[in-house]
Amino acid sequence: MIVTMVGTGYVGLVTGACLASCGHEVRCVDVSEERVGLIRSGQSPFYEPGLEELLRGALANGRLSVTTDLEAAMKGSAISLIAVGTPAHGDEPDLSYVEAAASQIGAALRSADGYHVVAVKSTVVPGTTRNIVKTLVQTASGLSPSQFGLCMNPEFLREGCAVADFINPDRIVIGESDSKSGTVMERLYESFDCPKLHVGLEDAELTKYASNSLLSTLISFSNELAALCEATPGTDVETVLKGLHLDHRLSPMSHGARVVPEILTYLRAGIGFGGSCLPKDVNALRTYGRRKGVLTPILDAVMTTNTRRPEQVVKILEGAAGNLSGKTVALLGLAFKAGTDDLRSSPALALLPLLKAHGAQVRAYDSFISKEAAADLGLDWFCAGNLEMTLEGSDAALLTTADPQFLNADWTHLASCMRSPILIDGRNALRNVRLPDSIRYYPIGQGGRFLEAGSTVE
Repeated sequence: MIVTMVGTGYVGLVTGACLASCGHEVRCVDVSEERVGLIRSGQSPFYEPGLEELLRGALANGRLSVTTDLEAAMKGSAISLIAVGTPAHGDEPDLSYVEAAASQIGAALRSADGYHVVAVKSTVVPGTTRNIVKTLVQTASGLSPSQFGLCMNPEFLREGCAVADFINPDRIVIGESDSKSGTVMERLYESFDCPKLHVGLEDAELTKYASNSLLSTLISFSNELAALCEATPGTDVETVLKGLHLDHRLSPMSHGARVVPEILTYLRAGIGFGGSCLPKDVNALRTYGRRKGVLTPILDAVMTTNTRRPEQVVKILEGAAGNLSGKTVALLGLAFKAGTDDLRSSPALALLPLLKAHGAQVRAYDSFISKEAAADLGLDWFCAGNLEMTLEGSDAALLTTADPQFLNADWTHLASCMRSPILIDGRNALRNVRLPDSIRYYPIGQGGRFLEAGSTVE
């Protein structure tokens, strides 16, 4: 099939490259000449493992092209996928990019010579596809609703493993305005061996929000347990969650072996969730509920817990290092999760104003973040490539992403670089790493006791 992909952000470019690798002809469209030029050269505008290899292969074999000319990209195509951003505007998603894309697709459909399906992949609240996208396409094209198809096809991609998630999906949700539209979308995914769920447009829109809201709830639940453990002497959140995970309804036995579902990775304590999706989507669903007169106390609590978590981590730091005024604190990680360069709503950034308010000097290290991206964050010092320089003369370090390089670091040497070798593990990533006796190690989620220097937790 010939597919027009409108938008080359995380969702659009990953989807486009993956569909091209499956044999489709994909024409990616973006308004930025600079971004189009970068992609044409085989470079991704953002870091995502495996994406550039797919991108270069698809460009080389002609399965993927990129342009700023939407009308040209739509000639002869069967489907246009809207994958533009819906950034937060207050507590609601900004739909201006979706609206612009719908109108431009509609205008291009005036000269279409066949049936064409307009499908929304962007995350939008229930009713957006039917009431906004459909109206704008219809108005701009002059076509009746029966002359073009309309679908909502949400994505379930995790940053850092988006390519693998797309290639091996656990489900494909096709929200369809009618069976004809859904049949065309089914053809797009005919090579994928997974459940394909055909639902209504609003069902598809809400399924995406339900998925992200559940993941957010699991994270906040875990962090609330961590806070309770931190206030309860003799308890450890890792032990509590391990006992929870062993419930056979969460990790069943199969042929004598325990199955550990990936969703249990969200039942882990940390410094809170962030990124471009979870905070925005939970807030959008809360706002949608208010508009509909529906209370969302669970989601309200999820966001409250997430907002408070960085404050609780700073309290652990204060308990270990004392008054922070005039002290140098090193943040180990700035992105919202390891293996990405995405700073959007990163909980690590939420720590910055809190540390500054306590009078601390804050320096940071993140090998995935560029100096340009870190320039406006209010850091006193930033390094993208030298962990030793970041820790030199620091009074404490706060690990904020579970980057594997921190597990493999020479902590004996790094401790010798610090003025005071205090390490707060905001992700509990180093729990099973044997650290030198010189380091005072403080994991999160422990009440009234901390690990002795040089010990490990099994």
